[in-house]
Amino acid sequence: MARFLAQIIVLGGQAVARAFTQALKQEYQATAAARKAATEAGRDANKAAKASTYTGLSLQEAKSILSVDDLENLEAIRKNYEHLFKANDKSQGGSFYLQSKVVRAKERIEYEIDQEIFVDKITDGTNSESEEKQ
Repeated sequence: MARFLAQIIVLGGQAVARAFTQALKQEYQATAAARKAATEAGRDANKAAKASTYTGLSLQEAKSILSVDDLENLEAIRKNYEHLFKANDKSQGGSFYLQSKVVRAKERIEYEIDQEIFVDKITDGTNSESEEKQ
């Protein structure tokens, strides 16, 4: 009887040890994935912070000022910019401060569009080189 009790205790201990080991492995993998995601998010945040520092506006603020949602609609961006720039012209009783905000908003959106075009060019160049090698 004591032998059976000892076997049950040993088997139970092995099961607990296996479960504990598996849990540790899963936790390690989850930590590594979280670290990788945080690093990538940090890079994206750094790019956004750099652009915001350049113009003094976030992309969301710039889109709000020019009343645009889609950065691909260049005509709407241009039209809204021209309207707001003229409406805030100091010679017509407008505000130089608001006119400056409109200019900065347009610069911020142009910066974002330029970054997307640059990334697309790099990506297209990488893909075409790899296709040529094959």
